[in-house]
Amino acid sequence: MNRVVVMKFGGTSVEDATAILRTAGIVAGHVQKGLQPIVVVSAMAKVTDLLISAAATAARGDRASALAITERLRIRHKDTATAIARQAIEKDSPLPVDATVLADPGIVATHTWMDTEFDNLDEILRGLAVVGELTPRISDMIVSYGERLSSRMITEAFARRTLNAVHVDSRQCIVTDAQYGKAIPQDTAIEQKLKLHVLPHLSEGRVPVMGGFIGSTEQGVTTTLGRGGSDFTAALVGGGIDAGAIEIWTDVNGIMTADPRVCPDALRVKTISFEEAAELAYFGAKVLHPATILPAVKKNIPVFVLNSRNPENGGTRITALAPHCKSPFKSIAVKKRLTIMDVVASRMLLSHGYLRAIFEVFDKHKCPVDMVSTSEVSVSLSVDSNEKLPAIAADLSKLADVKYEGRKALICMVGENIRGQSGIAARVFLAVRDVNLRMISQGASEINMSFMVEEDDADEAVRSLHAEFFSDPDPEIFDVEAPERQAIASRQLG
Repeated sequence: MNRVVVMKFGGTSVEDATAILRTAGIVAGHVQKGLQPIVVVSAMAKVTDLLISAAATAARGDRASALAITERLRIRHKDTATAIARQAIEKDSPLPVDATVLADPGIVATHTWMDTEFDNLDEILRGLAVVGELTPRISDMIVSYGERLSSRMITEAFARRTLNAVHVDSRQCIVTDAQYGKAIPQDTAIEQKLKLHVLPHLSEGRVPVMGGFIGSTEQGVTTTLGRGGSDFTAALVGGGIDAGAIEIWTDVNGIMTADPRVCPDALRVKTISFEEAAELAYFGAKVLHPATILPAVKKNIPVFVLNSRNPENGGTRITALAPHCKSPFKSIAVKKRLTIMDVVASRMLLSHGYLRAIFEVFDKHKCPVDMVSTSEVSVSLSVDSNEKLPAIAADLSKLADVKYEGRKALICMVGENIRGQSGIAARVFLAVRDVNLRMISQGASEINMSFMVEEDDADEAVRSLHAEFFSDPDPEIFDVEAPERQAIASRQLG
């Protein structure tokens, strides 16, 4: 039995001392069961956003405001480390706790290295304020500090909880190309680096702790994998060492049938296939990074989505083949902030090379396309709304007439063999009969039915679809007992 398990903890799972110590307890529980954890952690909650803000502020020449942001982060990290030490020392010390903590050699050393890291970060920001140009390479260097700080601090927190933890700088292992901001991992090189820097620690019974999201080029230049990339890091590590399982620990109970903030009666999906999970992740379900599933699929490693605030919950198990579901759909995902681009060229659509020319424009600007629809003279495409759209439209206008509309949302319904079930489309369109549909995709995928709506109509459409398709859920696939337990608890409290 393969007892190696990669455990990824997101920003809310390491947001403060309480959360970090709760995470330490979860990892310790795995060790007590005879498992061999490798821990991948995100930056503390909101830290990456603040680092991005500091970089942008410095690039505008406002050095003082940028340094004020990093000073707040410096205080937050040092206070968190102190709080972790305090909780450990309180149990043993006969002396006043505050005095003992401040004199503790470990916390003094922690504060020292944190000051060094923040001093280096401040120097980068000062230089950026002078130069005034924020390149992708410098941006990656700045935002990498979130994971670099959290992973080392969490390693020390684990050690205080008697875990034999060791810090591994992810930049030693996650080798990427030089596409800063969204670097592409180099799988073969990663496997070799993991064998060199991680596997020996497992052999000695240690718990390696790594920062997610960050990597480096073969020349050692810091890169990042894109927002949400810590999930991807965990999957790369799991695939690179052939782990027995990959666990994604977050602040929800797993993949849900819909966003609980939109549908309070949403159910936990107990089991789902790799293919279905990947489709949901790509089309807006924020529980998983879209690329997370790929390394796991290659090595057939099961992935679990679990709740660090409710570790007893079974979460969602993602495997190559999920049990048959009596319900037509497993989940509804929504991707917002999209733009529909209409490219119209009379009598050009069937011309040789026309479609290729259109997609070459999107390739040139590195802009992925979510959905495509064609008619006799037009091509409609949905893309993420971003600052590249005017330049894309300008290039497309050389081929045809172009117009685009923003504030659109893509609703994606995922299930097994949708294409082979008669009457499904009729039920879907009847459920959303009061909502204007813009683009529709059915049949292109066996497991996905998607359509575009106005962003303001998305929540209403999801609630209508959820009421239609999840009123009689399959108990083998969905946690139907949770709402009943909640209802009983509410009556008892009432």
